[in-house]
Amino acid sequence: MVNDTLDETGDGARRAATPMAKALAVAWCVDASRVGEVLFVDETPHVFGRGDAEDGDGRPRARLVRQRPHETTAAAPLELPALSRAQLELRLQDGRVHVQNLGKRPLLDGAGETAPALVVSPGDAFEIKGQVVFVCVSRERRMAPLRSLASPAFPFGGSDVHGLVGESAAAWELREQAAFVAARAAHVLVLGDSGSGKELVAQAIHAASKRGRRPMVARNAATIPSGLADAELFGNLANYPNPGMPERKGLVGEADGSTLFLDEIGELPEELQARLLRVLDERGEYQRLGDAKPRRADIRLLGATNRPVAALKHDVAARFRLRLRVPGFQERREDILLIARHLLARVAATDAEIGERFFDGKGEPRIAAALARRLVRHDFRTHGRELDALLWRAIATSPEDVLELTPDVEAELTQDTPAPVTSRRLPVELSAEEIRAALARANGVQERAWRELGLANRYVLKRLIAKMGIASGGDGGP
Repeated sequence: MVNDTLDETGDGARRAATPMAKALAVAWCVDASRVGEVLFVDETPHVFGRGDAEDGDGRPRARLVRQRPHETTAAAPLELPALSRAQLELRLQDGRVHVQNLGKRPLLDGAGETAPALVVSPGDAFEIKGQVVFVCVSRERRMAPLRSLASPAFPFGGSDVHGLVGESAAAWELREQAAFVAARAAHVLVLGDSGSGKELVAQAIHAASKRGRRPMVARNAATIPSGLADAELFGNLANYPNPGMPERKGLVGEADGSTLFLDEIGELPEELQARLLRVLDERGEYQRLGDAKPRRADIRLLGATNRPVAALKHDVAARFRLRLRVPGFQERREDILLIARHLLARVAATDAEIGERFFDGKGEPRIAAALARRLVRHDFRTHGRELDALLWRAIATSPEDVLELTPDVEAELTQDTPAPVTSRRLPVELSAEEIRAALARANGVQERAWRELGLANRYVLKRLIAKMGIASGGDGGP
């Protein structure tokens, strides 16, 4: 996720170095405290169900664990009265998880259809009806230890001190890399899709840095008018360029001794990017309009963009010695309901009526299993922003005190909103060699590979893999 060179790579060597195992993550549960726990699956069949095995049942049990970088701890057996003690049989075969229903509670596939058995790959979700929603993921059996971040001091499934939420491997790697970046002095480019949380990550980097004692100065670069760019960025002396004009420090002057965050920096025209070059050098020189004397500012620039690095002027891109990529929801599906819980809690904190209606006595939002399963399966385009809008739609249209998968929410989820044609590739343009190379770079995670290849969605990639007979390990990616 982070680079200290000009090379824009993927997730770095830490993730690539360790073989990935298949696991089922609890994406939703009637016992909300269990969301984020995982159980690993191997070739030996294991039984999963309520509590411990019945007397005389010697079959090995699948156990939930709470996994964090500093430790993996066994979780208590899931005590849900509606589950059978032997509810599911789980085994790994040919890189995919085979799920056999043994119990009284129906097993539902990702579309909500009853099935006696399922075969799932990473990215697929299924439900033990009304009790648990699982999402299949690829994950290390033990997370890599933290090197730059102190051991976590916040509750499992909760928000950390910077407001980052998630227990997935991707969420923990993001925290680790943000901590690494925060301790450095170099300028940082934060990459990621729209709505993935780039500004929140920038705030976390600033707060954890030596500059965090002073407020971060933030501005959306796309809103800076071209004709006023110099004044906005560097300020002006009093009465310049027009009599009566007040003196302004400009964004650079305001951020002296602190951090300047320019969101959507890729939207700045090249001539405006060029004006940043001198201040981004070690001397930090700039001039206010109307001032013949150069000034110096000690600033650290955090830039954020959802565009490729190549969209930046080369000289500006070169100033960003560190780059950090914020993962999208498709890489951390097991976190989606944790994030939803966090978003809903923020709403309830400011709207007592919503809190009283949709939250239980333990302070947990009541979310229907069907809505949870649908959210986990959804291919988000604007991630947190889109999730927030969907939750508000559910709040507005749910008839009772549970957030439901209402027809309005379903319509929003199924609405076809394709990306611009220029960003897509046709399957006929791809060779088997290109697909194999993309899968190798993505550690076999199809969720990342289809995006790198510019395909419409992961299902197009699945069809190409099957058609070309490419060995993929069955990894659809979390």
